[in-house]
Amino acid sequence: MKMLINAPERVVADALRGMAAAHPELVVDVENRMVVRRDAPVSGKVALVSGGGSGHEPLHAGFVGHGMLDAACPGEVFTSPVPDQAFRAATATDSGAGVLFVVKNYTGDVLNFDMAMELAEDEGVRAARVLVEDDVAVTDSLFTAGRRGTGGTLFVEKLAGAAAEQGAPLETVEALARRVAEACRSYGVALGPCSTPAKGGPTFDLPTGELELGIGIHGEPGRERRAMMTAAEIAEVTVDALLEDLGGPPTGRPFLALVNGMGATPLLELYGFNAEVQRVLAERGAVVARTLVGNYVTSLDMAGCSVTLCEADEELLRLWDAPVSTAALRWGR
Repeated sequence: MKMLINAPERVVADALRGMAAAHPELVVDVENRMVVRRDAPVSGKVALVSGGGSGHEPLHAGFVGHGMLDAACPGEVFTSPVPDQAFRAATATDSGAGVLFVVKNYTGDVLNFDMAMELAEDEGVRAARVLVEDDVAVTDSLFTAGRRGTGGTLFVEKLAGAAAEQGAPLETVEALARRVAEACRSYGVALGPCSTPAKGGPTFDLPTGELELGIGIHGEPGRERRAMMTAAEIAEVTVDALLEDLGGPPTGRPFLALVNGMGATPLLELYGFNAEVQRVLAERGAVVARTLVGNYVTSLDMAGCSVTLCEADEELLRLWDAPVSTAALRWGR
């Protein structure tokens, strides 16, 4: 496989150096693997800290900035950040109002962020943690106990980040983040495998003419393999799986929708797929209030997509529309 890299062991460090050069509004600590908004700590504001293995960009470092995360801790490719990273991020961003850790449900992430929270509390930092486990495809996968955390992470970080930016206290931000996490459901589809720099080739085999339904963001197996389907057929399977897990036909509340590329799917295809997703949702009686389309929670160079739905209300829609200014998400400023 051809990759635009110097050496596998330098991939994350090189990416962070490049991010620092492109985004002077961020403080990028290459040695300690930490990305922090330059104005942190923000007086009186609850800090949001997240992170995970690299390879899912722009998640999480691309979401550091006004209205979203205060800091992100990138691990090595598909490898959880260590507790010291998250601890440093918490102490660097805490203004005295407390820190909320947003954690995807992968065993390493959960263990290491829990340890970081204990370290932070030992230093007098008030801390809380919300777990994102939104993937409806499988339970107890190769990387998890329970459901995987995927696209719903973006909604938690954006909505809780907006609440924190508006001055909400830690208890309120934590409760809202939990409510958003519980309202999110995601489902992913792979058309082709991803390739890690260390391996230099595909991480799993997906024969020509087949796709994998219900994959995770590390290339974990999904529910089943089928012969290649049209975008319309994939949308039917995906939306029906999401709505079924949400309890059947929509209740009348609007949805936030994310149609997400896994890294190698061009926008031409993603927008065409979004048209089918919107069609199926409308046919099922669902009302979509806001839609985001693009590569936001990726799996290196995997071909494929995921769909995330988040049941919303007026408060969540207001928080979604609130200004955000990050490397990957920006509006209202």
